[in-house]
Amino acid sequence: MTCMLSKAALALGLAALLVGAAPAQAEKRVALVVGNNEYKNVPKLLKAVNDARTMGDTLKQLGFSVMVAENQNRQQFSETLLAFDKAVEPGDTAFFFYAGHGFEIAGQNYLLPTDVPAATEGQEELVRDASILADRIVERLQNKKARTSILVFDACRNNPFERKGTRAVAGGGGLAPMTQLPEGVFSVFSAGPRQTALDRLSNDDTNPNSVFTRTFAKELLQPGENLVQVAQRTRHLVSEMADTVKHRQVPVYFDQMVDDVFLSGMAKDTTARPAEPPQKLTALPPVSVPQIPKEETINAPIASFSRHDGGWSITFSFADPTLGISWRMAGKGDFRETGFIDTLDPRTRKRVPNPSIELPPDAQAGTIEVRYVDQSGETQGPFPIKFDPEAALIRDQRKILDMTSTSWLSFRVFNGLLVYYTHLVSHRCAIREVRIGIDTAVPNQVLKMPPCDMRDPSAITAGMPLYMKLAPSTQSVSVELTYRDGSVSEIKTFRSANRSNN
Repeated sequence: MTCMLSKAALALGLAALLVGAAPAQAEKRVALVVGNNEYKNVPKLLKAVNDARTMGDTLKQLGFSVMVAENQNRQQFSETLLAFDKAVEPGDTAFFFYAGHGFEIAGQNYLLPTDVPAATEGQEELVRDASILADRIVERLQNKKARTSILVFDACRNNPFERKGTRAVAGGGGLAPMTQLPEGVFSVFSAGPRQTALDRLSNDDTNPNSVFTRTFAKELLQPGENLVQVAQRTRHLVSEMADTVKHRQVPVYFDQMVDDVFLSGMAKDTTARPAEPPQKLTALPPVSVPQIPKEETINAPIASFSRHDGGWSITFSFADPTLGISWRMAGKGDFRETGFIDTLDPRTRKRVPNPSIELPPDAQAGTIEVRYVDQSGETQGPFPIKFDPEAALIRDQRKILDMTSTSWLSFRVFNGLLVYYTHLVSHRCAIREVRIGIDTAVPNQVLKMPPCDMRDPSAITAGMPLYMKLAPSTQSVSVELTYRDGSVSEIKTFRSANRSNN
């Protein structure tokens, strides 16, 4: 199949969106679906174009004005996104669907055009420059002030750059979690982190669509299901189908919607359809948690995680007064009491239960079950709390970096002018990239950080670079951090004369 844009579909979509004489209406529905099969330098795909067409037909049934784009090279992809930008107006519901090769590099997701080069080890920048950054699509829809942005990626396939006898580009064939979505954005991935998505269940599977898209498109048309219910049903059904061929594929979704969004009619009585227990996935790999009765979730505790040299401190917060707290790792042993601290709670006139527990530095991911005794003496819970050491470490270190931004750099005069970045090295596990600019407000060079060691994340060992030597005439250094979740800090400027941060 030659590379082409479905011009007729695009023209119809643009005509409906841009040429109509009537003024723009709030919550107009606009969609762009992209399917890439015909890759020139990496393995071709069989069903991505079919998936895009199926999704286009489905969205038209839901009242969307749809643009369909097929086999897009880099320039065509950019031009198509520009047309989509022009179609979206403030207050609209925007839907973006992509089927094709996707690739993750250092936690960022790239959608691969059909002319992406066949890169090898050390050529990650070739892939970045030749591809579409998924986060930019979110940013563009935010700039257009779309009220609701829905992004669906059926792109969690094997590493397209793997070649026998060569070293592959460093990255993953699947896509990374989009951990910091802005409000009003809902995204769905056809498979979870480090999982691959099935095109078919067997050689006898003649369905023209991938396992995910055939399921997701059907669920979108179910009346009375909101987006979360659609994603949950899709996850359940796809996982079951993958299990039949002994494959692990669990679609994930990331929800930053304020209100429920219904694309096929409003809520109705759904007792006739089996429903999954309500569960919102975060931007982390899902953890199996025990289900608890809905009424017990009202006073569920929340937890904050902090990493220190000796391990983990986890502090629970409760809305109600408590007379005692106990906990355990899910399914492991008896509940253990946390004890008490030497403070009286004026509400109960009793000692305050210790709200904190400690875990060793090598604690594995899992679920912490927490119970508490309420003011009437009744035991509430257990309540499940997810513990993911890597995600918790990144959040904790990022919080510290945000709160201590004036300490990112410091200057010292010693045989010349030195700029120290020890603080950044100490919290490097939360950082993907540091860019600095010397005597410029625009950070234009990369400052290399040592790798993160989860076993001792704040350790500074011999030989680690902690400073740079600058020309004595240097007046300022600007800094910009890209965090592991893909978000970017404000640019901070540090002046050598007074060591102050603007």
